[in-house]
Amino acid sequence: MAVIVREPVLPITEIEHSAFCRTDEPLTSKPLVEEITANVRWQRLPQRYMAMSPEELAGRIRDAKARLGTRVVILGHHYQRDEIIQFADFRGDSFLLSQNAASQKDAEFIVFCGVHFMAETADILTAPHQKVILPNITAGCSMADMAPTDEVLDAWDEIAETVGEGVIPVTYMNSTAAIKALCGENGGIVCTSSNAAAVFRWAFERGRKVFFIPDQHLGRNTGVKLGIPLEEMVVWGRFKPSGGLTRQQMRDARVILWQGHCSVHTRFKVSQIEEARRRYPDVKVVVHPECTREVVAAADMDGSTEFIIRTVNQGAPGSVFGIGTEISLVNRIAKENPDKTVFCLDPVVCPCSTMYRIHPAYLAWVLEGMLEGAVVNQITVDQETARYARVALERMLTVR
Repeated sequence: MAVIVREPVLPITEIEHSAFCRTDEPLTSKPLVEEITANVRWQRLPQRYMAMSPEELAGRIRDAKARLGTRVVILGHHYQRDEIIQFADFRGDSFLLSQNAASQKDAEFIVFCGVHFMAETADILTAPHQKVILPNITAGCSMADMAPTDEVLDAWDEIAETVGEGVIPVTYMNSTAAIKALCGENGGIVCTSSNAAAVFRWAFERGRKVFFIPDQHLGRNTGVKLGIPLEEMVVWGRFKPSGGLTRQQMRDARVILWQGHCSVHTRFKVSQIEEARRRYPDVKVVVHPECTREVVAAADMDGSTEFIIRTVNQGAPGSVFGIGTEISLVNRIAKENPDKTVFCLDPVVCPCSTMYRIHPAYLAWVLEGMLEGAVVNQITVDQETARYARVALERMLTVR
């Protein structure tokens, strides 16, 4: 029997602290269309959307989507709440969704229900006539934010100057377009959680060491899988001169890890795995490789969101799975596998708070705005950045 962990439900009036509006004018009025456009920076949501019931919001989204027809494609990341996923034309991880978007050549609008770096990648891969929309502009990624462009550029310059040639920059998909461009311009590459090991092998065929950005845990876990000793992997500390590393440490390390992490996946602890095994002796523990090294080592398996979904789906009836990843995904897997016991390892619940900013009220707002000619929250990447970021992404596609 599936175990569903109840997700916290935010009252719609709390979905965004800056969600205020000075008018209740109908959407068709010209002043409101102008106000929607003017207030994008602050994400002022018209008050009437805040007062709508979940049923009314769902009805308005369905109606707007039907009226827009093939002009719009809605993408839903695995970590989105079910109230959003139900409207998604495609659901998956960030890169798969961007590829889905690029395949929809006739769509004018790509509504990416995810976070900012995902929408950037979609803009890089889609055609020039397509507009990529992020329903809530404040939906970012704490991990990507831990790798500010200027800081990474400074670190890259110092590492390259210290160790000379042979350093390959590798960035996780969960990074800004600017960081992807840094890799593309300097012989580097992008990876996902599913192909990180293959990308590392690609990098070591071309250089002596890897500079991995921004998730230190994915980088460390990948290095261990390839047989790299922990002592040959060092962390570049964000707030320390020279990353807190000596020149000799930079020269000796095979992998230099950026000091970043996922705020959801670092919540998981070995003690939670031990408790799961106490409660369910036959449990299979499956965690995401963004978890810490200790958690991954204590688990039975680790892998990407797609790997986790596939593992549970293919499990025998009656199987028990303790999952270490975001709660919306765990709940959805549990619902889709009622013949198995599926639960989240974290008893306190671990939603991705920035994903939760994509509330149905915002989706209704942007879709109805499109019907009136008001395109809000369009995400664009400048041509130079997009060119080099695309190089890094295309290199990744060659890796097998």
